[in-house]
Formats: sequence, C-alpha cells, structure tokens
Amino acid sequence: MSSKRITCERARNLSIVKTLASFGHFPSRTTEKEAWFLSPLRSETQASFKVSLVLNKWYDHGTGRGGNGLDLIVAMKKCSVKEALEFLSKEKEFFFFQQPILKKENSPTIEIIETKTIQHLALKQYLKARMISIKTAQLYCKEVHHRIKGKSCFSIGLQNKEGGWELRNKYFKISSSAKSYTYLVKHSERLIVLEGMFDFLSIAKLFPEALKNSDVIVLNSLSFLQAVSELFENYKEVELYLDHDESGRIHSKELTDRYSNVKDTSECYIGYKDLNEKLISIRKELTKKLR
Repeated sequence: MSSKRITCERARNLSIVKTLASFGHFPSRTTEKEAWFLSPLRSETQASFKVSLVLNKWYDHGTGRGGNGLDLIVAMKKCSVKEALEFLSKEKEFFFFQQPILKKENSPTIEIIETKTIQHLALKQYLKARMISIKTAQLYCKEVHHRIKGKSCFSIGLQNKEGGWELRNKYFKISSSAKSYTYLVKHSERLIVLEGMFDFLSIAKLFPEALKNSDVIVLNSLSFLQAVSELFENYKEVELYLDHDESGRIHSKELTDRYSNVKDTSECYIGYKDLNEKLISIRKELTKKLR
C-alpha cells in the first residue's frame, strides 16, 4: 500500500456518498440532486443527514454541522485534520475520489473566429426582445463569430474565467471550451451570484447600483456551485439570485443553511422564474400603459 500523503485539497474532494458507503452507511432515499442518510455521527430513526450530489457537501440537520469530504472524516473518526490525512494516506485505495461530481456538458466543437463590439442588427433585435439595451450588453459582452460543424455563426458572448465563451442568439445557447464560470472582481466585500448571462444583464439593467461595488459570479452552469461556494468565506456578504425552479430553490436553501453570510435574494423576482423574465414583464406592462 502506497504511503504517498494525500493533500487537503484532494481529501476535500472525496466523494461523500462513496465515503459513507465505505463506512457502511447507505442512503435512505435519493433524488436527482441529493441523498438522505441516517446520521453517521449520532443515533436517529429518521434520516436527517443530507448530501448534495451537486455540491458534494454534507449537512447534518440534527447537529448543524456540515462540510466537505475531509470534514466528514474528521467528524466520523473524531480526529484532527492531520490524523484524518494520515488515515486517508494509508487507506487511499479504499476511498473513491470523484471530481467533479456532475458529468461535464457535452457540446460540439466550437471554433472562435472573431470577437468585436456588438453591432449586428440581428443581435440587437435579440437583445431588444430580452429587454436588454445595447449599451448594457456592450459593457460586458462581445459579438462573437464562431464556427460549429463547419457552419459560421454569430452570437452574443460572455467570457468566462478560463477564456471560454457563453454564446447566445435567437436560435441557440451553447458554450465554447473551456467551460467555466465568469468572475468579475472589484475586490469588494460583497459577492453577487447569478445563474446565467441574461440574469447578469438583467441585474445590470434593473439594479445597476448593486453591481457598482460588488464582485460578481455568473455560474454559467449549476455544476460550478461547488467550486464557487469555496470562495464565499472571502466575502462579508453573498447574495444569491438563482432561478425559481426546483434546482434553484434546493441550492439556495442548501447554501443559506450552510453559510451565515449567504442571503437568498430571489424574493425580488417572486412570481417569475428569473430576473430576465421579470424584466420582460415590467417592460411589457410599461409599454401597455404608454399606449
């Protein structure tokens, strides 16, 4: 058995479900997004130990404790971090490391040909339909010309932190490699977290003051919540603007339960799926009144 030491970073990314299984604990019920266990930390008759299959994080509702894979080993073995790493180093073949938890999204190969200021009439019309002004879009996005399966296309593009592009036009939404989240840093104490490009452009239109002194993360995919949540401790305040659907509600509840500095701010668009749906509704109502 190898004596190579396991790092904290790798230990944090232990697959929690598989780690629990290796100790003989299996879920009482499982959904697409989460699994519920009888707590491995105490005696109980109803499962209240939740594992997020998206974030790869656990939370014990009975004790109020939670965390990553390394935190779980420390809690279950009642040992220090150093002792947990020593244990994992000795037993590393017994544990299953899994990163990331979710399967990567499959996208056709996209070749970026050119990026420039948004000016194409079709893209301006698309923005108008989504109630985003060209001035707002030009602050953060580009007109991206690209090739997919030999066909030339153009889209509105928001660049992510790895240099890839989130691409949107009237006919499709797609991403170029490398897929990642968009991170706009102003070295603020407040972080705003949104799901997608048009949520971001909508908040820029609806609440421009909120962006002036805030860092912003556009997830571009909920699968990046795990990586993003590790940044939350760097901020005094974290505001979540996730969709009003099952996934958005689950993740908002998960994160506000776990982090005292995280606030679910989605009440500002109650009755709508997301910020852009609210923006479109507001503009339509104003148009009717002006007629």
